[in-house]
Amino acid sequence: MKKVLIIGLLAITLVVLTGCAAGPNPEINQVSEEGKVAGFWTGLWHGCISFITFIISLFNHNVNVYEVHNNGGWYNFGFILGLMIAYGGGGSGGCKAARKR
Repeated sequence: MKKVLIIGLLAITLVVLTGCAAGPNPEINQVSEEGKVAGFWTGLWHGCISFITFIISLFNHNVNVYEVHNNGGWYNFGFILGLMIAYGGGGSGGCKAARKR
């Protein structure tokens, strides 16, 4: 029973996170100053959901991992920070190595 509940929760989580993926980018072929420019917070969000967006982009060519129409450095900083938050780890690996000595 507990195993079925865990699998169900994981499936629901996957469906919810799939809805958070970045959509098609109409600016990919024509970068202009019109429309909303992605900034720091959008970059942070895209960095955090980059793994899910990458998986979706393998099967759907309309989904991009990186926003082309951005404001430059602040979007890049947010994107990298989001990647570090999502995949950085806790840093406890170094503590374990010190304890073994």
